[in-house]
Amino acid sequence: MPVTRYDDDLRLALVLADQVDAITMKRFRAQDLAIETKPDMTPVSDADRSAEEVIRAQLARSRSRDAVIGEEFGTTGHSSRRWIIDPIDGTKNFIRGVPVWATLIGLIEGDEVVTGVVSAPALGRRWWAAKGTGAWTGRSLSAARRLQVSKVSTLSDASLSYSSLSGWRERGTFDQFIDLTESVWRTRAYGDFWSYMMVAEGAVDLACEPELALYDMAALVPIVTEAGGKFTSLNGDYGPFGPDALASNGLLHEVSIAALRK
Repeated sequence: MPVTRYDDDLRLALVLADQVDAITMKRFRAQDLAIETKPDMTPVSDADRSAEEVIRAQLARSRSRDAVIGEEFGTTGHSSRRWIIDPIDGTKNFIRGVPVWATLIGLIEGDEVVTGVVSAPALGRRWWAAKGTGAWTGRSLSAARRLQVSKVSTLSDASLSYSSLSGWRERGTFDQFIDLTESVWRTRAYGDFWSYMMVAEGAVDLACEPELALYDMAALVPIVTEAGGKFTSLNGDYGPFGPDALASNGLLHEVSIAALRK
């Protein structure tokens, strides 16, 4: 991997992922897993909270001047450097015993996401990137494979991944989304982080969702973009700062945005 000014942050994020993987895997499919419903009617488990607490404690020791934004415990600190944490992306899968879930750790500096780690221990997979390093997957820095998006350039040859249909209806673009699915070669609802990691790997050409939060997206952005892809809102604004997302290999980005605006 190329040497960059973000190497120390990336290595820290990978260490954090190691620590959290041990916690989440111990609680995955545990008979005594405690589950509650949050005010927004989404589920949360004791594993979500324990994982975020561990990350916050380590960041308080290692990056005490940085701010932290997490799904479970909100925002702490004030800094242009913000760690964005989703302790378990795919909690509904986690509590039902489906192995498609991951810990997302991102770092924003100013208005740019500069580091991202996605760790899915139940799948035995991990992805990471920092600005200028390229995007990688593997079990460690020393045993990694570099990622590259696909070169598919027409929608009729493209593979599209998404999470669900209900959000598109609520957004008022259900018909446009269905038209897009009928324009592509293949659709699959891989969902959550996995759709975007497969864009980075070149296995999928497009991924989009109509409802997302900052902690759902931040870690994904550098991995997709360092692999040569593009990550924006559905309106085309860079990064994870909108309420929705479209990731692509770059070649299909503008035509996909246009299709969803019809």
